[in-house]
Amino acid sequence: PDFFLFDANQELVYRGQLDDSRPSNGIPVTGKDLRAAIDAVLGSQPVNSEQKPSIGCNIKWKPGNEPAYFGV
Repeated sequence: PDFFLFDANQELVYRGQLDDSRPSNGIPVTGKDLRAAIDAVLGSQPVNSEQKPSIGCNIKWKPGNEPAYFGV
């Protein structure tokens, strides 16, 4: 999933992946990308502008439970 991080002014400062891990790529889950953004915000530092989108698939909805906009 993509993670969204907002600062104290409710400004979006990070949108991206948790880390470089992916199913079956052997890289351990560390959360390093999101953690770096959180640490920057807490330390009143700028968040790295190079943000990587997560890779994955959409949410699989059970029939009858999908939102109205799904499949439009």
